[in-house]
Amino acid sequence: MGTAFNTALSALNADSTAIDVVGNNLANLNTTGFKESDAEFSDLMAEQLGTSTSNGQVGLGVGQLDSVQNFSQGSISTTSGALDAAIQGNGFFVVKDSSGNQLYTRDGSFQLDGSGNLITATGQNVQGWMASNGVVNANGAATNVTVPVGSTIAPSATTTMSMSVNLNSATAVNGTYSSPIQVYDSLGTAHTLTVTYTETAAGAWSYSVTVPQADLTSGSSNVVATGTLAFDSSGNLTSPAAGSPIAISVSNLADGANTMNINWNVYNAAGTGQITQYGQASSMSSPTQDGFAAGQVSTVSIQNGGLVVAKYTNGQQVTLAQLAVASIANPTSMVQVGDNNLQATAATAQAALGAAGAGGNGTIEGGALEASNTDMASEFTKLLTYERSYQAASRVITTADQLTQDTVNLIH
Repeated sequence: MGTAFNTALSALNADSTAIDVVGNNLANLNTTGFKESDAEFSDLMAEQLGTSTSNGQVGLGVGQLDSVQNFSQGSISTTSGALDAAIQGNGFFVVKDSSGNQLYTRDGSFQLDGSGNLITATGQNVQGWMASNGVVNANGAATNVTVPVGSTIAPSATTTMSMSVNLNSATAVNGTYSSPIQVYDSLGTAHTLTVTYTETAAGAWSYSVTVPQADLTSGSSNVVATGTLAFDSSGNLTSPAAGSPIAISVSNLADGANTMNINWNVYNAAGTGQITQYGQASSMSSPTQDGFAAGQVSTVSIQNGGLVVAKYTNGQQVTLAQLAVASIANPTSMVQVGDNNLQATAATAQAALGAAGAGGNGTIEGGALEASNTDMASEFTKLLTYERSYQAASRVITTADQLTQDTVNLIH
């Protein structure tokens, strides 16, 4: 009879612990990146009653309960946070605490501190690889991801430009059409170049490129390029020949910038002329050039794939870093250390760090967060099951106690 008490007591202890596990899962129903735990029960060794056959065995109850984390994928939802990130698939974000301990998390609600360090919501430094000239090498050791807050990107002078232009074939001789395009000098100052086309004969035009006189030092000519264009009977450009960009040189700039040497590409990469002469109104579209003014960081965001990108006030976009993703073969061996972080134990396999999508790593979705994978309906079902189990074990103790009392009464 004594074993009945111990057996039922082991069940009460196990069910109490299982209810604690369910309670923790439900408490973290809204915790970003949380992974629920499953209660795993196991029986105790049975005792042999009188015979050597298995039919004479009686169990001794339930053993110590194991709580094992379930790393199934949580749902991913888009957010308005530029620095939010979520992993779809295998892997963990890598972070370091103030003591330098390497931790792992699925919570991608990141932010910047006052020094420009990318940190978690609870202050751990996010790990990754910093870019050099916009290029990331993910083969080295991961470091803290730091954003140059308040930094300025230097200006870049225009070296190439292009535009799509149609010159109306019905234009009379000496008729003109003008198209402007903005370019930048070495100091980042913007200048407007105006290309004026003049029809000289059927299928023949001259052009003149000018810059505002005010942009030049006194006495300098504002005509920076001249030449001629020729078209065939289908309105396609034949001269200058493909592969021969038009050279434009702008010197004696009033702001003291270097001479601008610009190649005007009148053909695209496929060798098709970007200037045509069709029987339609003269027009210009798609002006492009590769220069830009100086600019300051305006926003920093995490893009799909885990790239940390800075956007500048001059419209430029520069890759700053790549977030690291850790792949761990046996994640259930890690322990929870709070703040949505996990720490490796002696039983944890070596973490393999790499970029998102590489080496079996999951992908990173920027501007998104992974929800808790706790299933409320499933947890309530477990809760009811453990409650019934607890009540049943309590009834066993009550029955065993009653039988004991009856036995004592028989003796007396």
